[in-house]
Amino acid sequence: MAKINDNVLLREKLLDFIAEPDPLLSMMEWLTHRLMQIEAEAKVGVEKGKHDETRTTHFSGVRVRRFDTRLGTMYLLVPKLRRGGYIPFFVTERKRSEHALIEMVLEAYANGVSTRKIDHLAKALGIENISASQVSDITKELDAQVEAFQKRPLEAEYPVLWVDAVYEKIRKDGRVVSMAVMVVTGVTMAGTREILAVQPMWNESEESYRALFEGLKARGLQSAHLIVSDAHTGLQSAIRKEFLGGSWQRCKVHFMRNILARVGHRDKEVFGAKLKQIWLQNGKEGARRAARELADEYSRRFPDAIAVLEHGLEDSLAFYDFPMLDARKISSTNGLERLNREIRRRSAVVGVFPSEESYIRLVVTYLMEYAEDWSTSRCYLSPLTLADFMAALKSAA
Repeated sequence: MAKINDNVLLREKLLDFIAEPDPLLSMMEWLTHRLMQIEAEAKVGVEKGKHDETRTTHFSGVRVRRFDTRLGTMYLLVPKLRRGGYIPFFVTERKRSEHALIEMVLEAYANGVSTRKIDHLAKALGIENISASQVSDITKELDAQVEAFQKRPLEAEYPVLWVDAVYEKIRKDGRVVSMAVMVVTGVTMAGTREILAVQPMWNESEESYRALFEGLKARGLQSAHLIVSDAHTGLQSAIRKEFLGGSWQRCKVHFMRNILARVGHRDKEVFGAKLKQIWLQNGKEGARRAARELADEYSRRFPDAIAVLEHGLEDSLAFYDFPMLDARKISSTNGLERLNREIRRRSAVVGVFPSEESYIRLVVTYLMEYAEDWSTSRCYLSPLTLADFMAALKSAA
């Protein structure tokens, strides 16, 4: 009986599809939504609308995601889950080819590759034809998406910001120059990470850094309470002036590199192992004591290294003031540096970019995928510990 009912249902659906302007696309839309429903319900542990004590999470509305296929463009209503996030398996499987297509088009566009070459590369990705006008259309669409991402409104409060730079070769006025690109990430009060800005700079001055932070404020950011970065003088000054009342954490990894640069090669391993112990202590006093012991042992052999350590030590210990937060994540910019390494891996495909715009287009398009993944993945910092963090700040004020 069930088989007969299924056949009747299928026949009715096929008749519905035939009446649509594009039957195959309509069929694909119906199939993808059914697949999402089945997959999401399997992740929740129970069908939508039903109650069961064994469920692992709850449905929380939908989010719209554009999905381009060879049959045409459709807009998926992707189920949102309160915990754990959800990305359809067919979207995940497409990401690699989507990235490859975007890279291929952008690289070709940036380097003036012929339409014939673009068509050849497109066929290697399973796309039969791509014309110069299609390349132009894709580029315009990407530019619009990049601009929307770069100008989107921000939350008013971010407990923690991480700031770091990548350096790229850009062609400007007929010559190749090095350009710093500042990447800013933050964690929301809900504990999820966001990519807040990708800002090119032709000089790393206090004014440039202040313009970066003022741009974040213009988009809605009002306060950040802990800012993690390296010790560039202009950046330090901009942080102090733009985030009054906030704390600055000098990235301990950058700091260790600066110190080790003044140690002989043969002694780096032993010295570095002892140096690392400073930031593994249970509190500030323990860290200071470990630093004094290291200074007593090596002040004569490596006076320059010890001088750097003593001068910058306190700024590298700010994370100890917030024991409720994960020290591994707030004591350095390591998480952001991993992201920057991915950026460099992608930008290395092009090498020298013909313009600032072509670089930003490539990088931001790539980072938008990261931002989507972060929005649906588990929390980077626990919302409960962030609440404790904010409570401690208010009681200290």
